[in-house]
Amino acid sequence: MREKQGLKPISITLHSVFCGSPGTGKTTVARLMGQIYQHLGILKKGHLIETDRSGMVAGYVGQTAQRVDELVNSALDGVLFIDEAYALKPAAPGNDFGQEAIDMLLKRMEDYRDRLVVIVAGYGDEMTRFINSNPGLKSRFSRYFHFEDYTPQELVEIFDTFCDQHNYTLTEAAKEILLTRFQELYDYRDKSFGNGRLVRNMFEKAIEKQANRLVNIPHINPYVMQQILPEDVEKLTINN
Repeated sequence: MREKQGLKPISITLHSVFCGSPGTGKTTVARLMGQIYQHLGILKKGHLIETDRSGMVAGYVGQTAQRVDELVNSALDGVLFIDEAYALKPAAPGNDFGQEAIDMLLKRMEDYRDRLVVIVAGYGDEMTRFINSNPGLKSRFSRYFHFEDYTPQELVEIFDTFCDQHNYTLTEAAKEILLTRFQELYDYRDKSFGNGRLVRNMFEKAIEKQANRLVNIPHINPYVMQQILPEDVEKLTINN
C-alpha cells in the first residue's frame, strides 16, 4: 500500500516463537502462516521447511554452518520451522556446535530479512531460556504464540474427526468412554502429554481392536464395519 503511494515500504520482522506441548498444532499453524504471508505478498512462495537440532548441527567444525546455510537457502521466500529449537543451546555448559548453528542462523536472518520468516518452537519454559540466552535471538524474536493443551472434550472431537476422515462412526457410548479416559490422561498429564498425537495413536489402536473384533463376526455389512463401539476404545494402552 505504501509503495503504491510512492512511500518507502517498512520492513516488519515476522520471526516468531511458538510455545507449547507436542501435538498442539504448531507445525500446522506455521504452514498456514506461510500460506497467509504468501497470499498477502509478504513471501513469494510461502512454503514450509521443517527441521530440528539434528538437521542443523554436525559433528565437525564448519559442517554445522554449511548445514544451516543449506536449510536457509531451501527456505528462502518461505518459512523455516525449527522444532525443539532450545536443543541448540543445551542448559549444561560444554563444547557444542549448537552455538555455531545459532550464529549462522542469526547472520542469515539478517542477510535475508525480507525473504525469510523463521519460527522456533518448543516447550514454553525451555523456549524462554533459549531466547533469553542470546541478545541476537531476543532482538529478532519478538512475537510469541502460546499453544494450550487440548481439553478432554476437544480430544474427543479430534478423535471423532479422525473417524469421519476414515469413514468410521463413533457411537455415543464410545464417546463417553473416551471422554472419561481423556479426562484421566489430562488430569495427570506431564510434558510428554501428546495432545493430537495421543489421539491419533489412540484412534489407530481402536481401529486395530475393531478389526480384531470383526474377524469373529460371520456376516459383515458396511454399517457394522464403520461402527466404533465401547469395546473398541476400552482399556487402550497409549503411547504419547
